[in-house]
Amino acid sequence: MHKLSAMLISMFFLSILSFSQNITVTGNLKDTTEKKPVKNAVVALLTVKDSILYKFTRSNTDGDFILKDVKPGNYILMTTHPFYADLLDNIELKDAETKLGNVSVTSKSKLMQEVIVKTGSAIKIKGDTTIYTADSFKVSANANVEELLKKLPGIQVDKNGEIKAMGQKVEKVLVDGEEFFGDDPGMAVKNLRADAVKEVQVFDKKSEQAEFTGIDDGNTKKTINLKLKDDKKHGYFGKIDAAGGLLDTLDNRHNTNLLFSTFKGKRKLTAFLLNGNTGQDGLSWQDNEKFGGENENFSMNMDDDGNVNFNWTGGGSDDEPYVNTENGFIKNTNAGVQYSNKWNDKQTFNFSPKYNNQIYTNANGMFRQTQIGGTALNENTSTITNVNRYNFKTNATYEVKLDSNNTIKFTGRANFYHTESEESRHGTTSGTTGVLKNLTDRYLQSTSDKASYSGNILFKHKFKKARRTASLNTDWNLLNNEGDSYLRSHNEFYDNGSLDSTKDINQFKQSDKTTQNISANLIYTEPLSKKYSLEISHQVSLNKGVNDQITYDYSALTGKFDKLVDTLSNQFEQSITVNRPSARISFNDKKIKYNFGSGFAFTHFNLLDKSFGKDYERNYTNFFPSANFTYNYKSNHSLRFNYNGNTSQPSLNQLQPLRNNNDFFNQYVGNPDLKPSFTNSFRLSHNSYNFLKEMSTYQSVNIRLVQNSISNSRVTDTITGKTTTRPENLNGNISVNFYGGTWFKLKKMKLQVGFNPNVSFNKYANRIQNKKSFSNNLNTGISVYLSKSKDKSYDLSINNQFSYNRSTTTQNSTVKQFNTNNLGFYGTVYYKKTWSITTDYSFFVRQKTIDFQDNLTNQLWNARLQKTFKKDEFTVYVLIRDILNQNIGINRSFYENTLTEERNDRLKRYAMIGFTWNFKNKAATAKQ
Repeated sequence: MHKLSAMLISMFFLSILSFSQNITVTGNLKDTTEKKPVKNAVVALLTVKDSILYKFTRSNTDGDFILKDVKPGNYILMTTHPFYADLLDNIELKDAETKLGNVSVTSKSKLMQEVIVKTGSAIKIKGDTTIYTADSFKVSANANVEELLKKLPGIQVDKNGEIKAMGQKVEKVLVDGEEFFGDDPGMAVKNLRADAVKEVQVFDKKSEQAEFTGIDDGNTKKTINLKLKDDKKHGYFGKIDAAGGLLDTLDNRHNTNLLFSTFKGKRKLTAFLLNGNTGQDGLSWQDNEKFGGENENFSMNMDDDGNVNFNWTGGGSDDEPYVNTENGFIKNTNAGVQYSNKWNDKQTFNFSPKYNNQIYTNANGMFRQTQIGGTALNENTSTITNVNRYNFKTNATYEVKLDSNNTIKFTGRANFYHTESEESRHGTTSGTTGVLKNLTDRYLQSTSDKASYSGNILFKHKFKKARRTASLNTDWNLLNNEGDSYLRSHNEFYDNGSLDSTKDINQFKQSDKTTQNISANLIYTEPLSKKYSLEISHQVSLNKGVNDQITYDYSALTGKFDKLVDTLSNQFEQSITVNRPSARISFNDKKIKYNFGSGFAFTHFNLLDKSFGKDYERNYTNFFPSANFTYNYKSNHSLRFNYNGNTSQPSLNQLQPLRNNNDFFNQYVGNPDLKPSFTNSFRLSHNSYNFLKEMSTYQSVNIRLVQNSISNSRVTDTITGKTTTRPENLNGNISVNFYGGTWFKLKKMKLQVGFNPNVSFNKYANRIQNKKSFSNNLNTGISVYLSKSKDKSYDLSINNQFSYNRSTTTQNSTVKQFNTNNLGFYGTVYYKKTWSITTDYSFFVRQKTIDFQDNLTNQLWNARLQKTFKKDEFTVYVLIRDILNQNIGINRSFYENTLTEERNDRLKRYAMIGFTWNFKNKAATAKQ
């Protein structure tokens, strides 16, 4: 017996009828195209309530089928056949003999495996797109889209707002096919109302190049498209949410959130204003990825959950530092406007200006132990930081379809930043026995102004022959950063615990850094046959950078900063030219898709140290192989393999031989002899989803091998405790990660269950005291998730995440290992439709280690009580955060030969009372 391949659950309102006699059901299966009988097809009846198989049979050589002794009632009729699309239909059986007559099925070759469903079903599949009818899933009054997504089978939203669909991370959320405030998924799901959505569409969005050429390059992003109801496109809706503390103090907590959206045809306009001091409106992790760093001035460590973290103090496209709003206290104002329109289906315009202001303060205490051979250095520091910064960002796109074959798209971006910061730091370093080695007191005040501009022009041309295309993509990026800083520090050297000497610093620093990149990429595609295609391209890029860092000592004679410090001043220029031809062969079939090819990059470095009159000139030839393979062995089941080889160029800060003495006992010096690094990345993944069983599984294995990795070389004077760090090319970096999961529903218990195992091994090379060293980090864990809900009654979920961590280094034979566990609960209970209480609770346990002889545990408990009235238009609520007053900012990490315990200020217990007005135009209300 062939295993039934379930594709869809089709739901309708039930008509309940009772009959005493059993029923015989007959019918005949026919091909819709050739009108011939379909034999050996499985014909089944499923129960409507839980989609359990009730009876089944097979069609004979004439296409006839018969089902006997069927109880009266409502059923889902399902047919399956290897060469025909599955059919699902709702039927009601009440007559003693029910004749269905001709039942038409369609060849898969014609329908591309689409599932035939009746209009109005809760879930349906069309090609590669899964479609949820939003109104079929009940949510609470005034719910946002995020709450709706949590109700949809196969979609998960975690406590941090990260979305997964069929086990894959959702990278884009569109509104009617257009981006909503850029590519941050959280903006749409957290701010749009659930009752404004008609359909939620889930699909793998192809790259823009693949959509244009029709040649699948294997690069896809899991995407959700929110299709709005027609009446929501002709009116307005929004919300005003204000909340404040219950205490009459200057440090009271408050939040104000305003959102307004108006739609008219294809014209959309949305504006928002968020203001508060609870930290909820700070930079998200998506902002950090977009505006955080690439590789400048970063450190790596393994946290309490065994994850290897990369922390940037600068770098990236806009060179912006990352602020973790969980730590310290932050006052934040965000405002933005999103405008988009489309005219005659030929012109599309999208414009999004945004403003952000942050006032941030934090007190940080850190203990760091560095193992050097048989000895260790123990460093204790306390730092108070105050930051006031704002930025204004604009982004615009304009696309024109010149005719049926030619399209041109313009993209422009202009971002402006201003930052003022103050930092006071006190630190001491001692040896293993506690004997003092150094002491430092530092005050650093800085101001920076930054401007970032970019432009892109993309021209696309389609020839008359299908899949024969040409495109030209040009990019321009410019970043200018001007800053001033004042450094005052008092540094003491000790010999066997006794003061030996001191070093006082009083300096003024000026920096002027500009980087600019211009590139052009010409791509041509040619169909070689029905299934094979060729893509050839050539990219030319020029990267220029100028970094002038000038330092002056304070002169007591003149009372000015006018004494040039040669060792801390440098003027440096870089020019990197890259020519990159490439070619790729693609194969595209119904079930199998693959492509392979390679590019060659001819790189010319020209580095000029103007201060020392040194010229560094060199040439490199880099190899960029790639291969992708996808096997869709049946609908919603796929196996994928990806390989990429990529070269990473060293940054301007890493190349410039400039010493940074902001931390006198820990200084960083660039290395102009750095070479590019090369990374081989392999990924094997499997995803499957069964709609009738509401079950999904996913597995992924990722391997990264890095040659000439840009790592750090550190030399420490064990007598004074002074460390100098210099970037260096090293080999031996390996990373292996496995992540898997199973999600299913116990239908009788109406319980959703999820399991997620993971294994991670990372090996990093570095150089310590001029000796090559390796650190090995192993993390294994499993998380379990249970969820149960009943419409208008309750939503409950519980999860538990366990992790085992092990760290070793060739510098130290000691094995560092520990466990962590995080137990969480979330629940909402509804009362008389208008009342609800929501609570969430987390219990963290971090096992003690040989270095930290105490377990680290804390509990976080939050609650919210609310009531809605006037047809859910208004909401009044009271919330309490951190009821147990245990929100502690402690993080323990291990990396290379260093262990760290860091303590930060955290916002602890507070309460607020709030009021929300969800408004919409009367026309929209009438149509609901």
